[in-house]
Amino acid sequence: MKNFLLLFLLGICLNSCAQKNAQNPYGLKIIDDLKTYAANNKVNPNNELVEIKKAIPSVVLDIRYATKNNFMHQVMYKQARAFARKPVVEHLKKIQAILNKKGYGLKIFDAYRPYAITVSFYQKASDKNFVANPAKGSKHNRGCAVDLTIIDLKTGKDVPMPTPYDSFAPEAAPHFVNLPSEIIKNRDFLINTMQANGFKVIYNEWWHFDFNGWQNYDLMDIPFEKL
Repeated sequence: MKNFLLLFLLGICLNSCAQKNAQNPYGLKIIDDLKTYAANNKVNPNNELVEIKKAIPSVVLDIRYATKNNFMHQVMYKQARAFARKPVVEHLKKIQAILNKKGYGLKIFDAYRPYAITVSFYQKASDKNFVANPAKGSKHNRGCAVDLTIIDLKTGKDVPMPTPYDSFAPEAAPHFVNLPSEIIKNRDFLINTMQANGFKVIYNEWWHFDFNGWQNYDLMDIPFEKL
């Protein structure tokens, strides 16, 4: 009877582990429920995912994944919203103030991205170099990456950059040199401003900036509509 009970309990454990691995075959720690998320926020208020537009009303949103105007050619988000961890948003607020004094402002394409979306991107992207590997997760999944550009406050138009957002072209790389001088000037102005204020551009996307300290935050898989 004792051996039967042990086998029964072992079976339950194995089944539970199998279900967990089926949900995440890479064994990653991913916060996917509001109860755990709320508990983490109580322990450390910096874990909060803050809605960027509410914290910085003057920022412009162009949430491409809430439309079909993206490399996936399909709607990925049910809501056109942008979130990031509290310290990330605080740094963006400082950057917005700096830019505003020079006649510019931030336009955000994407910020926090639920892990499930990263999985979909990787499965369908034609060039895996431009999407995060779900085996590691994305800084976007941690609420610590922002895709953005700048606009001219006088015209409301985007400042010309090397490529459109989400381009897989080689010109998207931050150090690509075979470009008009004015375009390089605009790109470098954006990158230098971001990197002087807590962010780092990635090697192949002029628009993608990782927050310094992203390692301190868990991967997340809570959709916008539940936040």
